Amino acid sequence: MAITIRRILEQVQNGTIRIPAFQRGFVWDSERVAYLMDSIYKGYPFGSLILWRTKEKLSYEKRLGPFELQDVEPEYPIDYVLDGQQRLTSIFGVFQTDLSPTEDSSWTRIYFDMGAHSDLQESQFVCLPENEVKPDRHFPVGTFFDVTAYRQATSSLSPEQANLIDQVQSVFKEATVPTQEVATEDRAKVAIVFERVNRMGVELDTFQLLSAWTWSEDFDLQERIRSLADEVSPHGFGDISEDTNLILRCCAAVVAQDASPAALMDLKGSEVRGRFDEIENGVRGAIDFLRSNLEVKTLANLPYSALLVPLSVFFSTSGSAGRKLTDEQRSALKRWFWKSCFSRRFSAGVLRNLKRDIGEMRKLQKWGKSAIDTFAAVVDADYFMEQSFTIGTVHTKTFILLLANRRPLSFVSGSPIDLGPVLQAYNREEFHHLMPRSFLKGQGKSTGEINKLTNFAIISADDNKTLGGVAPSVYKSRMPGASLDTILESAACPHSLFDDDYAIFMAARSRVLAEYGTGLMTAS
Repeated sequence: MAITIRRILEQVQNGTIRIPAFQRGFVWDSERVAYLMDSIYKGYPFGSLILWRTKEKLSYEKRLGPFELQDVEPEYPIDYVLDGQQRLTSIFGVFQTDLSPTEDSSWTRIYFDMGAHSDLQESQFVCLPENEVKPDRHFPVGTFFDVTAYRQATSSLSPEQANLIDQVQSVFKEATVPTQEVATEDRAKVAIVFERVNRMGVELDTFQLLSAWTWSEDFDLQERIRSLADEVSPHGFGDISEDTNLILRCCAAVVAQDASPAALMDLKGSEVRGRFDEIENGVRGAIDFLRSNLEVKTLANLPYSALLVPLSVFFSTSGSAGRKLTDEQRSALKRWFWKSCFSRRFSAGVLRNLKRDIGEMRKLQKWGKSAIDTFAAVVDADYFMEQSFTIGTVHTKTFILLLANRRPLSFVSGSPIDLGPVLQAYNREEFHHLMPRSFLKGQGKSTGEINKLTNFAIISADDNKTLGGVAPSVYKSRMPGASLDTILESAACPHSLFDDDYAIFMAARSRVLAEYGTGLMTAS
């Protein structure tokens, strides 16, 4: 299917093509708009529009770029743009002549450069400010679909130029924009389509779509989320307000016991509003548990943000006192957490695993027992030997939390490390090599070999300077001898560190780390 540019202009004006509120704003710059015009002119592929055809008008809609569309009663059905909004806005903005923009629209002033050589690569279309326009060279393409404006713009052209511009105009008047249509009243299907075309590697981006049509005007979800974020911000979780997807997952999980897009769309707005206190209590309780029991000091510390969803279900309560944990429940939650991290539980099958865990959390909440922690998970020495230390990866985040849960001590003073600043800052400055890089480089070790998880510990930048880049057997003398055993134990580090044999040390420490990780997953 395809639609002409003139038809696009007509349908946007009469309200048949609309922009749903869940779409992001217009972000293209003038250069991209000019290149789109050039692609249309030269017949290059430039993508299609995906339209959702429905008989139901959404309560919330977005304007088209800088244009406030007229509030007209549309003809039905309506076509909502699921994909291609940037292209549609560019085409409409350049060629429409009826609406006045409400904000900067300089990107719409596109001109055909009559003096430019026809080139397969270089664009013959440019966006120019008025003071740079040369009427004998730059023709305003925005007049192509306005008879009066076109006649006036061509009146001063030479016959050769007028003939050229007529040919260019003819291309655009005959050009069509490819379209794909999703005709359905099933919003679950729409959610899946939107998720797949907008995913770009971000899991469940479709929750942004759902937030726009699930709640009504008397409930400001964004304001409630901001309020919750302000409340937990002093505890390092203020950035939760930036993860709308995560909050909406928690909503669906608490209310519907299912974090899928379809489950959220089936919710009644009144039910969500009525239970939002319960949702907030669940999130607060989950954050408190993570901080108090697992040394998670900020959302960025979580190997998977999805871990917050089942925990929010367990801690959800309509009361104000919060949910009290039994020792058995606490242990089960901790085993579930570590098993989820080491098994990479939420790297694939996210919705399936969430649904299972949500159900088990409800059982644990109600009966005190469940199968929440019974799935298989194994951690061995290879986990630490094969993975590199890279801030932001699941393996590294899990490793850092593992180290933090041993309550590490300073390598120089022997005093406990204040983990709050270390984990909230969450950068490389507080994590350093046990066998220094310069020492290993001197032995011919590659960067890849040096940067394995096994060779890292929580060591402050100041401590690292004190220890220096020398062999461990040398910097051992700079550590407090009376506390040496305790320091090494707190870092899950064997004494073989001081033998200066990298292979032996790596094998020994990897075994210690694996044993500790296994213990976390099986602790009673």
